[in-house]
Amino acid sequence: MLAGVLLMFQKPIREMTPTLTGKPERCLSCHVGIEPVSVSHPTEKFGCVSCHGGDAMALDGDAAHSGMVRNPSTLDVAQQYCGDCHAGQIYFVQHSIMTTYSGAITLVRRAFGSQSDAAALYAVHQIDNLKAFFPEANEPQPVKDFAANCLNCHIDGQSLEADYFHRSTGCASCHVLYSETGFYEGGDPTIPRDQIGYPQKHQFTTAIPYTQCNHCHNRGNYDLRSMTFVPRSDIPASQPLTGQAKRLHDYYQPIGEFTQCEWELDCIDCHTSLEIMGDGVLHNNRSEAQYVQCSTCHGTLDSPPLEHTVQYESELAMTRANLNPLVDLQVGDLILKTSRNEPLYNIRKLQDQWTLTTKVDGTNYVLPLVQGSQCQQKPDQQASSYCHQCHAVDRNAPIP
Repeated sequence: MLAGVLLMFQKPIREMTPTLTGKPERCLSCHVGIEPVSVSHPTEKFGCVSCHGGDAMALDGDAAHSGMVRNPSTLDVAQQYCGDCHAGQIYFVQHSIMTTYSGAITLVRRAFGSQSDAAALYAVHQIDNLKAFFPEANEPQPVKDFAANCLNCHIDGQSLEADYFHRSTGCASCHVLYSETGFYEGGDPTIPRDQIGYPQKHQFTTAIPYTQCNHCHNRGNYDLRSMTFVPRSDIPASQPLTGQAKRLHDYYQPIGEFTQCEWELDCIDCHTSLEIMGDGVLHNNRSEAQYVQCSTCHGTLDSPPLEHTVQYESELAMTRANLNPLVDLQVGDLILKTSRNEPLYNIRKLQDQWTLTTKVDGTNYVLPLVQGSQCQQKPDQQASSYCHQCHAVDRNAPIP
């Protein structure tokens, strides 16, 4: 109580009334300088309490934070805090394999004889017809060890408290950026800068760099014999690297085979929201959920990639482009689309050339087509694995 009284005399009271709630808040009396969470969620409209809860008028820290939700995007409360606008996205994410982890669970159970086929039966949490994964007493020991040691990779799993692994959970696990060291770098004076576990800034973003994906991916392997996670031994070596050299080192594990576009571009430049966030279907494994191939953008010897002309301001391509200021999409532009008719709004026909604009930094790349090239790939061999046979990068070669 005394601390709260002292605070009132030490700091000016900053009171605002968000237009969404019409109720006054004093959160910015302490959190002055905190970043607006996004352009589409302005503080003057949403305030703080509509997302985080807590006592809007309290000036004592403990009282103000009573009942507060630190991350309203975690999937157990996302529907309550974000469902009025984002119900569809939440449903998709809840059913994605990155949330259910059903593919990995099925793989391990099948490998050790707990089930005979590749049909998903379990998820990290019960959802629809998938049961919550709790191994029974008669399950093989490796399956039990997997359940005990290896379930921290799904969307709502807690990250390892170590450099390169820091991230949030729920929607924020992708859309809120964390540094490799897990320290806050924003303008809120109440958030410590010498304690791990904080995002770089109090901001959501759709411009998600590969480094954010790497907080989960490309950081090591699970040892199926011991059922423990084995981090990459070369991660510390990346610290002095910068630019393209760092990107090449970071992007894939040393044993991986990859093409130049896979390390020069960011993950979101190729993988669509239906692949990443899910499409609402409980897929058995990643191969069912992932459908973008090299041919999606480059076409084949006998056919170009699928095209779409933007016709309306209200269509999905324009909606997504408007969330990314780096892509100046206009009605009438010719863009590419996926086999599921999902618009690739950042790949446009500019001056008779297909041009990909990266979603993170706005770099433009001319997109070569297979048709008319010297490629000898057979029409019935269109999976990206076939492209790797000729176009794989030599990691030891000089960076172009």
